[in-house]
Amino acid sequence: MPSNICRFAGCTLTGALSVTTHVRDAITVVHGPQGCTHHNFSLLHATSLDNDRIALPPLVSTGLSETDVIFGGEGALDRTLDTVIARDPGAVFVLSTCIVDTIGDDVGMVCGAKAGVPVIVVPTAGFLGGSFQTGVNNALIALAGMAGPADRNGGVNIIGEKNLEYEVEENFAEVSRLLALLGLSVNIRFVHDLATDHIASLGAARLNILRDPSLIPVGESLKERFGTPYIPAYPVGISGTVAFLESVADTCGIDCRHAVEEEHTLRQQTLDDFADLAGAGISFTPLPPDPEGSRVAQDIAQAFRLDVTSSGCPVPVPVTPPVGIIGVRRLLHRWRRALHA
Repeated sequence: MPSNICRFAGCTLTGALSVTTHVRDAITVVHGPQGCTHHNFSLLHATSLDNDRIALPPLVSTGLSETDVIFGGEGALDRTLDTVIARDPGAVFVLSTCIVDTIGDDVGMVCGAKAGVPVIVVPTAGFLGGSFQTGVNNALIALAGMAGPADRNGGVNIIGEKNLEYEVEENFAEVSRLLALLGLSVNIRFVHDLATDHIASLGAARLNILRDPSLIPVGESLKERFGTPYIPAYPVGISGTVAFLESVADTCGIDCRHAVEEEHTLRQQTLDDFADLAGAGISFTPLPPDPEGSRVAQDIAQAFRLDVTSSGCPVPVPVTPPVGIIGVRRLLHRWRRALHA
């Protein structure tokens, strides 16, 4: 539905803010007019409430005026940074708006002159073709610069969770469940509800797991910086978990036979639990704009012997494919309710 799609589309600034505002002891400075900050503050606050997360995004605007736009906004940024740094946050992230790039403010110079706390510049002006995902990637790469070399601890990093999606915690729990089958645990969630000092351990993990393939530039950047291999996406659909387990095990040099056997058992149990749906006629209205989402929905319907026709009962299809077997089970419960409504 459009109400879901809007959570993953939008400007570069919004994408970056979905990352930086999840560093809980940091402050994000939006260098630009007040309207850019107000709009995003409202969006992020409302989304947090929808996700049962009561939190005010830690945003501060430099509040550029017409005079600043004409004569330059570096002074406004300098004054704002002094005020913010005086609060002694764990870090300050500076995100520029399109107007700032247009007038040519030297944001890096102003930020580089500050001391006391890390001041990190995140490129977020998207008027030359940037997207929401560009903002996410730029923010993750910029924040990774706060981490230095670290001894390996055997953990796994979760990279680039979709902080605005409804099922972010459920999806994390499913990936954690699969990792536990292999005897692996999560090092850090980069970046979801993270403290600044935890970023230092980013390079300690033996493996990075990306939320989806759109984050491959981030995975490559972290691999170059820390030598950490990565898995390009969460497991999706009815058969994705086994392939995921095998891929993780192969990368980490782990025997996964027991884990795969357990997952096959859960898959068969799921097929048995929803056997009553077999033969039912369903329709996908509307289909997700993502071809991968459409493919996964069709695969699930085929696995459970559902008849997909234009005249079938409309069932919900999420914008992003269900993560793992547990995600599939949640989706099937929704389909069952629709069929029996």
